Amino acid sequence: MDRRNFVLKTGVAVLGLTAAPGLVSGKTAENAAAHGHFELPKLGFAYNALEPHLDAQTMEIHYSKHHAGYVTNLNNALHGHPLANLGLTDLLRNLTPDAANAALRNNAGGHFNHSLFWKILAPGGATRPTGTVADAINAQFGSYDEFANQFGTAATKVFGSGWVWLSVDAENKLFISTTPNQDNPLMAKIAEKPGRPVLGLDVWEHAYYLKFQNRRKEYIDAFMGLINWDSVAVNMGNR
Repeated sequence: MDRRNFVLKTGVAVLGLTAAPGLVSGKTAENAAAHGHFELPKLGFAYNALEPHLDAQTMEIHYSKHHAGYVTNLNNALHGHPLANLGLTDLLRNLTPDAANAALRNNAGGHFNHSLFWKILAPGGATRPTGTVADAINAQFGSYDEFANQFGTAATKVFGSGWVWLSVDAENKLFISTTPNQDNPLMAKIAEKPGRPVLGLDVWEHAYYLKFQNRRKEYIDAFMGLINWDSVAVNMGNR
């Protein structure tokens, strides 16, 4: 089986600090219904809306199969669990690296991470940071170009599957970090450096392999041109 068909088939088979303001709403993530019945949030744009940078087939599989699978498996893992009545961000903050929490860790992380990712990719916002977001980036990294360089370099260095993040720390300063699999900086008892994610890039192969194959750097460059900085501003609490 070639790599393209492998990604297609595995995509179809998958079932298996406070939150950024405006990231998700209602039952879809922040406020779980009883027994952890989370729902897949609406994507908010057409699968082909990001072409030619990200292709429609990848977007459809990524959203309707991968993300949907995380939501299904999260709800299943919460049945009878002591953390079942927590909202998503509280659940993430309280997770420990114990093997018994693996299903919750993977699927709660996958749900949160992708919910943020779709907001970051939503078309129509500012294509470069402005105002207080630009000021914060300049203060921490010296310039937008230097931030983009450090963020892209971190993304290329993720070994295997994972994410790269721009987050706010306890002192309200921005930092770049990476996490494996579906971990994220909200997992205060797991992440190497905890924080509040405001921007995240999925570097799992299923996010880009159909279009870019092994050329992750091209995918990263495409993502940097698609970032909705208005959404990042909301996540930082600046709008």
